[in-house]
Amino acid sequence: MNKRRIRIGIDVGGTFTHAVAINAEDFSLVGTTKVPTTHTHPNGVAQGIIDSLFELLESSRIDPDEVVLIAHSTTQATNALLEGDVAPVGILGMGGGVEKAKARSETNIGKIELAPGKFLHTFHRFLDTSQGLDKNKAQELIEELRSEGAQVIVAAEVFSVDNPQNEDTIVELCRSMNLLAVNTYDISQLYGLRTRTRTAAVNASMLPRMMETADMTEQSVRAAGIKAPLMIMRSDGGIMDIQEMRRRPILTMLSGPAAGVAAALMYVHITDGIFIEVGGTSTDISAIRNGKALVQTATVGGHRLYLRTLDVRTVGVAGGSIPRLKHRKIYDVGPRSAHIAQLNYASFSHIPAGEKIDIQLIEPRAGDPDDYIALQLPDGTRATVTPTCAANLLGLIPEDNYAYGNQQSVRTAFEALAKFIGDTTPQKLAESLLRRAAPKIANVVADLINEYHLDENLLTLSGGGGGAGALVPFTARMMNLPFTIAPNTEVISAIGVALAMVRDTIERTVINPTERDILNIRKEAEESVLRMGAAPETIEVQIEVDPQKNIVRAVATGSTEMRSRDLSTAKLTDSELEKILRHSLRGSIQLLEKIAELSYLLVYRAVTVNKRLLGLLKQKQNQIRVIDRDGVIRLQIADGDALLSTKENMNSALRDLIERHTIYGDAGREIPGVYIVFRGRILDLSGLIDAEQILALASLELKDIPEQENISLIIQKP
Repeated sequence: MNKRRIRIGIDVGGTFTHAVAINAEDFSLVGTTKVPTTHTHPNGVAQGIIDSLFELLESSRIDPDEVVLIAHSTTQATNALLEGDVAPVGILGMGGGVEKAKARSETNIGKIELAPGKFLHTFHRFLDTSQGLDKNKAQELIEELRSEGAQVIVAAEVFSVDNPQNEDTIVELCRSMNLLAVNTYDISQLYGLRTRTRTAAVNASMLPRMMETADMTEQSVRAAGIKAPLMIMRSDGGIMDIQEMRRRPILTMLSGPAAGVAAALMYVHITDGIFIEVGGTSTDISAIRNGKALVQTATVGGHRLYLRTLDVRTVGVAGGSIPRLKHRKIYDVGPRSAHIAQLNYASFSHIPAGEKIDIQLIEPRAGDPDDYIALQLPDGTRATVTPTCAANLLGLIPEDNYAYGNQQSVRTAFEALAKFIGDTTPQKLAESLLRRAAPKIANVVADLINEYHLDENLLTLSGGGGGAGALVPFTARMMNLPFTIAPNTEVISAIGVALAMVRDTIERTVINPTERDILNIRKEAEESVLRMGAAPETIEVQIEVDPQKNIVRAVATGSTEMRSRDLSTAKLTDSELEKILRHSLRGSIQLLEKIAELSYLLVYRAVTVNKRLLGLLKQKQNQIRVIDRDGVIRLQIADGDALLSTKENMNSALRDLIERHTIYGDAGREIPGVYIVFRGRILDLSGLIDAEQILALASLELKDIPEQENISLIIQKP
């Protein structure tokens, strides 16, 4: 009997820590469990991670040898920022010659505000390296920093990204003195000494506590007999091994919503859309384009860090938000939730028909407004109506959804509230509640669409989290957008942790990068995820060039194992795939044709016509779709071009396509985005800005395939 290959994901939430076991062969759910998140335990949230793991192994009868990966999220870094639970940091700045004064100033960053009233305190010394590094003087300055209270040292030298020797020497010196230490170039390879020093200081401040947690978690996992890799969720939606977390714990900072976004990509298979993860108290909203989550530069206390995080917007409304009453009308919903106010949901209570309910207006917590609605029930308990209750009353939640509740209780609660308010019906009241709640989400969705210039004709709203059924369908209806609710939505974040890819980002400041510069950075990113346990054959690297900031960025992703694809299993037919494709296309479809079939990926071109200005204008578009035999759309382009070619003819065909679709305007030359489909892979070259860069990287990625093998070239018009 073949052993199962189990991936375990553990998500640390505000109230519960969820653990799931996923069969790596078919992504089926093997088992789930949840335990209270152990915020107040002496071991912190790590204790809940361990408890949930052992309970999952026992309840799902999982043999430790079946586990191929364990990954968990952590709130510890974020909590450290919010609570100021960080170690004091000593900064040893270095520089010489004409750069000495600048280096002294930019490494002396003072105290960093982490949250209102919470600070990271730093101490500073400077070492003149004009005549080389004096180890005796350095040791003296390090001792001074330690005597002031520094628990971790940051070595910061101007231009260390070009020559890190002095920073490395200081780190080794600190370790010989039994002091934790980090350097700045190891955190970021971008120029900008002040920002690099600040980022390294935040990273250093987390090291002592995070290393304790990492050690305890790893010891417990190994004691359970599990030999599989132990991974941690990153703020950019990927995972990294525990050794990397010991070196760069800052990468877990602000990673709370990352697990849900990982699930949106790997489990729900969103190509272009808005992922809306609805909890009980708040909702996290993020955008996905071309199968990738959108990221931004992190800030702490108003200061920019060299840290890439998912662009996740959080709003204070969710499935358990309490409505507020003024002048006999619901005028707002939230931000307080039933959980915070210690109220039950009416939809999850037992309220028989005709039950007498006393309507009260309460103050959930001392100092809050006293206009939140509460229901005093005859049995002495208290409840409230929430967006979840309203969606149940309006029939928006199907019976198999996690948010489906007691229909009789919901009707009784809304009847009592409608009678209390007067001149309304339960249905109108439920509609009014959702009309006050949903715009808070819709406004953020609209902001993301505008800021990232997302094409609404490609977008789908995708709901995750236990409260998704309460708000996502109504919001989608309000915005006239299609929607989906993720399967197993109540544990979607834990699923995301289990399925997330190993990831790392390498950034360099390079003016006018050459093909060699790009290939070197690509190689460095590939080697980084390889060290963290990614299987070589799974690694993909996307290159982005930012000419305004002179930054070249390589984002590498890979899996810890090669997932075997059973091609003998019956897949969807061409007619079934075309039905899915037609559903994804908006506008009148004039043509739908298959361009190429490459392994289990198929490339289609569609000609569509959209009417605008009451039908007076017609817009014709060539839309491109790449779909796999499972029916998952892997790439969708609203206006582009595609053709079938061979490896041998790739360069000439690519040059022709790029030139044909390049725009020459006042802003200069703008080339199209390029994608290449081959052997079941989609190579994304859309981040490059020069045809020669595209050709060089394409040649490297396809170097091992025969000259006569078919490939598909896809263009996204600028």
